[in-house]
Parts: sequence; structure tokens; C-alpha cells
Amino acid sequence: MAIDTARLAAHVLPEIAHSYVERDAILYALGVGLGADPIDKDDLAFLYEAGLSVLPTFAVTLASPGMWIKDPAFDVDFARLVHSEQAAIFHRPLPPCADVIGSARVLSLTDRGEVKGAVLTLERTIRDASGGDAYCTLQQTLLLRGDGGFGGPAPAKAADVIPERAPDVEASFAISPRAALIYRLSGDWNPLHIAPEAAAKAGFARPILHGLASYAVAGVAVARALGRSPGDVARLACRFSGVVYPGDTIDFRIWRDVDRAVFAGFVGDRKVLDQGQIAFGGAA
Repeated sequence: MAIDTARLAAHVLPEIAHSYVERDAILYALGVGLGADPIDKDDLAFLYEAGLSVLPTFAVTLASPGMWIKDPAFDVDFARLVHSEQAAIFHRPLPPCADVIGSARVLSLTDRGEVKGAVLTLERTIRDASGGDAYCTLQQTLLLRGDGGFGGPAPAKAADVIPERAPDVEASFAISPRAALIYRLSGDWNPLHIAPEAAAKAGFARPILHGLASYAVAGVAVARALGRSPGDVARLACRFSGVVYPGDTIDFRIWRDVDRAVFAGFVGDRKVLDQGQIAFGGAA
């Protein structure tokens, strides 16, 4: 059956309440890869409950609507769906523990054609449950690889932000072979990241790393390469252009810009993160 575009575009997602404590923020930081050196003071700031700082990207895991798009009513080919892009603005630091509310809406549904698939962008806001102040506004882009060709509008062509010159800075980040096993405990239970048979069904040699784990790694690695704390990240966006496996090393190429930096990530010769953008708040 064809994708139900009208139902998808009009779908109203319920608000989600979510409570987290220090343990959850620490587990997230471990899943991202902090703590490889257990006495690294910069890592311990995000791992030790005494004076705990919280990685800004933790916000994108909070109050998630889950696998809502898997509902058979939408007729989406869920097995072929991939998370293709992620962007977020972090309005203020997350406290070590909090009660939050997440609201979400379908921002757009566009058509790249029968072969290339459809593109759905979901906007989510994470805010404090008591005061209502926003911690994070994010956009999650899903590529529905099996659902294009429905005759909808084509997606707008985005400008290429990566310069055609040598990078200003380079950095590498080694992904733990156990990274996906730990990261999934922050709420993404998709078997693609743990079950070999699920990975094989999706066309992968073995379970792959979560896109949002690669996204968080970029926030840490690029920030530190630029002499900033990962806690200072105020905006972070990138496109997932290739698969990252647990045990890989991501090599980042970084270019400074006026009020931001842009980046791309590679595993060997394969580009796995593209069109990356990062900006900072807080003290320099």
C-alpha cells in the first residue's frame, strides 16, 4: 500500500512527560564515549555526580515520541526508514536532574521520487515541566526510503556549507566496540543496533551505531578540537551520510567560520557525517 501522506502530515503527537536523574545523564555520557580515560578531568565533569555537568545533546533523547511512525495506519516501510539529519538549538544548560515535557509536530513531508524516497522532518521542543522554559528545540529528519513517488513537493535544496579548502583543524574520536550496547540504554531500543539478524535484514554486515550517538560524538570531538568544552555547545547540526560501526574511529575535518564552525566526519575514506555546523554559548 502507498504511504498515507494526509494522515502523516496531519498527525498530532501527544506531549510526553519525562523525568531524569544524574544516573541517566551519566549513562548517556558513557554511551557517547566519555570515560575512556577514567581519570580525565574534562570527561569526569560529565560523569561524576559531584558538580555534574550535562552534555547538551542529552536533550535530544528526552521525552521522545518513540517509534510512532511505525504505526501501520501510516503505511510507512519502516524497515527502510533511516534517520538522515539532526539539528538542535540548546537554549540553556540541562540541570543534573529534571522533569521535562516534550512536544512534537510534523514540520514537513516532501518527495524525492520513487527511487530516492520521501523526507519527513519532525520538530520537537523540550521544556521544563514546572517553569515551561525551553531547554532544546530540535529538528529530526527521516528518510523514508521505500515511500517516495507519491507526487508531493520536492525538498528544498540545501546549500553546501563545507569549504573547498584544507580544514583548519582535524581531530579523531575512537568509538568503543561496546558503544551501541551502552548508548541504547538512553532510550533507542531499535534492534538494528544490537541484534545481528535485524542488522542483516536492513542490509548491514553487523549492528550499527545510532546516528544520534555519532551526532553526540561530533559535539564532543569538534568542540574540544576548537578549544571549547562540549558543555558550551549551543547549536549542532549534521547529516548522516554513511554508516558508523562500533569500533570505528571518526576523523573530523573542521573549518572555522565567523560565528560557527563547520565539519565533516570520515571513517577511513568513507564520509559518515556531512554538512556539520556547530556554534557555542557561554564563556570562551
